[in-house]
Amino acid sequence: MRPRNLDEFAGQKHLVGKGRPLRKLIETGNIPSMIFWGPPGSGKTSLAFVIAKLVDADFIAKSAVAAGIKDVREIVQR
Repeated sequence: MRPRNLDEFAGQKHLVGKGRPLRKLIETGNIPSMIFWGPPGSGKTSLAFVIAKLVDADFIAKSAVAAGIKDVREIVQR
């Protein structure tokens, strides 16, 4: 089950805990472009889903390993 908010997100409390840098950006709506890097299962996609939900943004998950330029263009066209 994926976390629904930052309080339910496990790990990375130094970034998403109360008063921490990434959480502050999200709460103010001042979200920069980000690249999440880490091993499978580390929470990258879950965190992206939570952020997208909090800022009411569309989110389309794609694997950088499997996706190509055609996939990116199709997403941008939506």
